[in-house]
Amino acid sequence: MNRLRRTVLMMLALAMAGMCVPALGEISFEGSVVASEKVAVQAPFGGLIDKVYLRPGDLVEIGDAVATIGTTRVYASVDGTVSGVFGQPGDSAEGITTRYGGVVYIEPTNRFVASASTEKAYNSSETKYIRVGEKVYLSCTQDGSHTGTAVVTSVKEADESGNTPYALEITGGEFYMGETVGIFRSKDFASSTRIGRGVIAQNAAVAVTGTGSILRMHVTDGEKVERGQLLFETVEGTLDGLYAVDNNIVSDVAGVVATVDAAVGAAAAKGGNLVTVYPQDAFQIQVSVSELDLPDIAEGDKVYIEFEWDNEEIRRYEGTVRSISHLSATGADGAPAANVEYAAYIDFVPDGSVRLGMSVIVYVDNGEAPDEDGAADSQ
Repeated sequence: MNRLRRTVLMMLALAMAGMCVPALGEISFEGSVVASEKVAVQAPFGGLIDKVYLRPGDLVEIGDAVATIGTTRVYASVDGTVSGVFGQPGDSAEGITTRYGGVVYIEPTNRFVASASTEKAYNSSETKYIRVGEKVYLSCTQDGSHTGTAVVTSVKEADESGNTPYALEITGGEFYMGETVGIFRSKDFASSTRIGRGVIAQNAAVAVTGTGSILRMHVTDGEKVERGQLLFETVEGTLDGLYAVDNNIVSDVAGVVATVDAAVGAAAAKGGNLVTVYPQDAFQIQVSVSELDLPDIAEGDKVYIEFEWDNEEIRRYEGTVRSISHLSATGADGAPAANVEYAAYIDFVPDGSVRLGMSVIVYVDNGEAPDEDGAADSQ
């Protein structure tokens, strides 16, 4: 439906309703919906982009998810009990480590270790060769009343005397701190399987460190954990304020997505743009005004805006001329256009049916505005 026909139909409809019809055809301008500004939704911290939820042209509300930034996850390396939680969300993991030696400490389930050597091993080539990971059997040298099991955790090079130092983690049995034990490959403690002697010591708490800023803690002091259990998550850079609630980044503005600046797998820097949005409260109408029509429109004028997309009903909104440019439009080569025109911008209150780029006709108020019920969806 062409503009002339639409205008005639509108005037007929208003006339049939018994309205006082303004001379809408006398002063009118063609235009479209534009946005006066763009607002960026920025990354509050750095990291790799895991997900992006929006595309250009999507409508976004405040609180809608924009993207997810991946975290660095730190896991327990041993079974045990959390004996100290020094890091909290928002803290620098490096800073906490410098001050306390670790973000989290874990007391291993296996409370004892032993420093051992092949010095007292049975004299054979087999008992002089120690293998990391092998299970061994322990018996206290005093009276044999304390027995247990262990696993070889490390083996060092032989010393000047030809004895091989190695370390054990005690996996079963009860021993005293500083107690001397014989170490055997056979659970019946046959002397021919003796591979050395060691001294029982406390298994040190494991300090767990990290890099970046702590986003979330997943354990508390005194909690039992298993090897491979998630302890905490960090992100790159520093966190503003106390801490970020989540690594799902949400929009703090409502409007239409102009550009998506983040890509899955790409690195996001703190403060970098994830998306840019045309805010809904920044929607305006832009019209072209011929220099001959400049006397008919002025800043502050009240206008009526007709949308062309709906052929079934007339949709009209009220608006106010915010500004008229003092620079004329130019041609493709930068020279003044053949017909000198100026851009005028009109404020109005859009609803959910208004989209950027929609075509409109703007009528300047001549002092005889239609009745409130004279046009569908009028405001």
